[in-house]
Order: sequence, then C-alpha cells, then structure tokens
Amino acid sequence: MMRIGRWIEAATCFVFGAVVLLLPSTLPAAKFNKVLDIGKPAPAWNDLLGVDSKRHSLGDLKEAKFVVVVFACNHCPVVKTYERRLIRFVDDYRDKGVELVAISVSRQASDQLPQMKSRASGSGFNFPYLIDPSQKIAKAYGATCTPHVFVLDQQRRIAYMGKIDDHLDDSKVTERFLRDAVDALLVGKEPEVAETRQVGCDIEYE
Repeated sequence: MMRIGRWIEAATCFVFGAVVLLLPSTLPAAKFNKVLDIGKPAPAWNDLLGVDSKRHSLGDLKEAKFVVVVFACNHCPVVKTYERRLIRFVDDYRDKGVELVAISVSRQASDQLPQMKSRASGSGFNFPYLIDPSQKIAKAYGATCTPHVFVLDQQRRIAYMGKIDDHLDDSKVTERFLRDAVDALLVGKEPEVAETRQVGCDIEYE
C-alpha cells in the first residue's frame, strides 16, 4: 500500500508539473504588455524609411551601448507634449552611447512621411523618425499607444518598457522612468523600475 501511495503521489506531482509548464504560454508576457516581457530579445526593424529619406534598421545601431525605441506619431497631443523632453534626452545621452529612434505606424493622413518630415524639421528632431505602414514592428513590440517607450540593453534585450515619466507637465515630474532606467544600465545595474503602464493616444491597428 505504501508503494502504491508513493506512486500516486509521484504521478500527481508529474501531472501538476506538466500543467505548470504549460501555463506561461497562456498568460500575459508582462503586467502591461501582452507580447513582450523584460529580458526578452527586442524585435528588430529593417529597411524602414526615415524623414531623412534613408532606410534604417536596428542593425545600423550596433555601435550603440543602448537603444531607446519610442513609438510616436504626428497627431497625438501626448507625443507633442514630450517632444522637447525627447530632444533633451538625446542631447544628454548621445555622448554616453545611447541612441533614440522614434517609429510611427499610424496610417492617418497627418502621419504620413511628408507630414513627418515637416514635424521633424519644425520641431528640431535630433533623432531618426521612421515610418512603418505595415504596423508589424509595433505589433512585435506589443506597443499600444504613443508614446510607448522601450529601452534595449547591450544584448538588445528589453530592459525597460512603458512611459517616459510620471506627468505630462514637465515641471511636475517626480519620477523620470526612462532616464532612471538608462542611468542604471550605464553603471551596470538593472533598472529598479523595469515596467510601467504606458500612457498616450491609442495606436489604431488595421
């Protein structure tokens, strides 16, 4: 009877273990992202046209220590609010080996390449502003709104994702999530806050 009891116990543990192994595939990848989780390889973009009329790929940034990806667009007022902060970020971090890339997947008329070129020029963008009409790259990242930020580490894994900071009014910001994440990586640490809930204008997928 003892052997039978142990056999039943072992079989039960095996079945339970098998169920546990299956669970991750049915659960969200992260708290606020249904596609990617922290530490996962970042999807690469290839041959995306930029406002500089050149084609851009993630592989072009192989010399960068870290890469910041921001999903953006012209029509979103939240993105417009953050433009100056993104420009300052690039000014502050480019010499430290950090590159920032903005990608639009919007299909609205105001978000097409000619309008993007005008916005980039008028606002003084100091970073690549790319367009992906297929919307595939935003889907691969699980981006849901603009701006939605992703920080890629040296191995091009997701180190942080979410919002830029905690307030639309720059004078009222108390937590600078993007800068804090990059600062941690620059000194060889993992970000204390690796994920936040993204806030902005919904990406309209088709």
